[in-house]
This record gives sequence, C-alpha cells and structure tokens, in this order.
Amino acid sequence: MRMSDTRAYEFAPTSLRVRLINVPMLLRCLTYTLIVICLARPQSYNAWNKSETEGIDIMLCMDISYSMLSEDVEPDRLEVARDVAADFVSDRPNDNIGLTIFAGEAFTQCPMTTDHASLLNLMRNVNPNLVMSGLIQDGTAIGMGLSNSISRLKDSKAKSRIIILLTDGSNNVGDISPMTAAQMAKTFGIRIYTIGFGTNQMARVPVIVNGQKQYVQQQGEIDYKTLKDIATMTNGNFYRASSRAELSNIYNDIDKLEKSKLSTSSYSKLYDIYQPFAFAALISLLLEILLRMTVFRRIP
Repeated sequence: MRMSDTRAYEFAPTSLRVRLINVPMLLRCLTYTLIVICLARPQSYNAWNKSETEGIDIMLCMDISYSMLSEDVEPDRLEVARDVAADFVSDRPNDNIGLTIFAGEAFTQCPMTTDHASLLNLMRNVNPNLVMSGLIQDGTAIGMGLSNSISRLKDSKAKSRIIILLTDGSNNVGDISPMTAAQMAKTFGIRIYTIGFGTNQMARVPVIVNGQKQYVQQQGEIDYKTLKDIATMTNGNFYRASSRAELSNIYNDIDKLEKSKLSTSSYSKLYDIYQPFAFAALISLLLEILLRMTVFRRIP
C-alpha cells in the first residue's frame, strides 16, 4: 500500500505486536546459542569422599641435664636433639604431642596438643638454663621424667599412646626408679621408645667460671641396659645414636612404626548435561516458528 505522506502516523500509538516484532529473531539467536552449547558437550560429575584420621598421643621426654651441652655432637647434644624432635613433630600434623623435660626434676614443658606451632615455639626455648641458674636440681631423673609423661597419657582415649625418651646419662636422682616408671607405663598400655644419645667417651662440656666460659672433659655414662629394659618391658624399641644423622634415622624409624590411621573413600561419576540445553533449544525453535506463523505473520 502506497502512502503519499507518513506524517499522519508519526504520533500514532505503537501496538504490542510492533513492540515485540524482534522477538522471533531473539528466539532464533537463543536457539543457535543453545545448539552451540549442546555441541560443546558440557559434562558434570557427582563425587563424595570420606576420610577419617585417628591420631596418636605422643609425649616427648627429653633430658636437659648439664651433660646435654656436651659437644661430641655439633653444636651440642641438646640442640641436635631439639632440632630433630622438631622435625618429627612437623611431620605428624594429626597427632597430639606434648613435651616433658627433666634433669634432677621433671615438669611438663607443653601438654599434649595439636597446636604444633605452640609446641615448636616452646621446644625452641628448651635449654639447660634452669639447671645452670639453680632453679631445678641437676642430674638425670629418668624415672621422674617418665612418670610425668605417663601422667599426661594415662587418661588418654587414643588407641596408641607412646613416650619417646631421650637421655645421655643414667638415672642418679629422683624418687621413682626408671623400671618402676616402666611398670606403670606397661600397666596403662603405654609403649616407650628409648634413645641413648651421645657416647660413653670423654666429651667437652662448657662451664662458666668467674663469668668466663671454659671447657672441661666429662666422661659419658649412658645406662644402655636400663634403657633397653624399659623398652622391652613396654613393647617399645631401644636405640643408640651418636650423631645427628643417626638420631634423625631413629625418629624416622619411629615415625614409620607409629603411623596415624587414615582411611579415605571417594566416588565420582561423570555424565553429560547437554539434555536441558537441547530441550530449551527445541522449545525456543518451536516457539519462534509458532510466532512467525501466527502473531508475527507477514503477508507478501
């Protein structure tokens, strides 16, 4: 139909059909997009996993008597023992681990905890200053150290409870003998791993004389028999170490023997998820065809 002038229609109201004139084209674009998504073959999966960790309760029982400053192991026995024990703690994040230190007396430096950052911080502060300053008695009270550790473990509900005893001497003070403490540990089902660290030879030990640091030669006296008997009575193991490497290997061996129980179950199923997109594409295409043949039908 030819019109001489369209100004008469300039302000004519716009119908709904005119406003929606581009809907068929939008539906065609949507159909095309959905088909592309289907051809891309989208996939998804269902998965579940279940893990259980059963930690082990461990008390480190460390000798800090003055003889632990002997320098037959560089830089000295105590620093090496402390560093290797710290590595052992770092490798066991799931376990409750505590620290008992002893000389002529024993006390808990850190109760059992899974906060290993705090434990390592307290472990770094372990030194013989308590002995050197006279705050605690010097000597080697192995029985007292074990008793203190046992008191921390006896009420534990863990299936595996162990004590790692490290000393460089023989029991010479204390109200409780090492074998009595071992019998207590056996009663509570606690295993004790004993480590005799250092040698029985002469070793250089620093001493302070008139404010000056000097060195004296001191004979080692590790009671290997008692340490072996303690381990045997409690179904543990006895070890000897005279270097950092040997001590590190011992802790690695204990780490393998006392592994945390960890069980993990996992399941996954992969499947295609193009079907909803294909169904939507079909609906979009049919709707476009329907609109073009009815509401938006054009007369040639």
